[in-house]
Amino acid sequence: MSAYVARKGPAVFSALGKWAYNLSGFNQYGLHRDDCLYEDEDVKKAISRLPKHLYDERNYRITRALHLSMTKTILPKEQWTKYEEDTKYLEPYLKEVIREREEREEWEKDH
Repeated sequence: MSAYVARKGPAVFSALGKWAYNLSGFNQYGLHRDDCLYEDEDVKKAISRLPKHLYDERNYRITRALHLSMTKTILPKEQWTKYEEDTKYLEPYLKEVIREREEREEWEKDH
């Protein structure tokens, strides 16, 4: 059994990830993972760096999700965000913001 799991490891994790993703429920509103991040200072700054089209798409998804939540409905299943299609669109901007903040904190420590 353990040899089977070892060979099928990535597939098992992918299936588990997909199960957890679908269980979370945000995809039923058409949201992406990055739409649901807690907006601390780093996330806010990363959002401000998004290209206009990504920023507008994000705002549309969030506005639509709020409307659906208020009306206690969800999207039709064919419109749910799919695990395979959900991209971490904010991640490169967030990594850059965090790197800059850490660099600034390190510089301020030394000066």
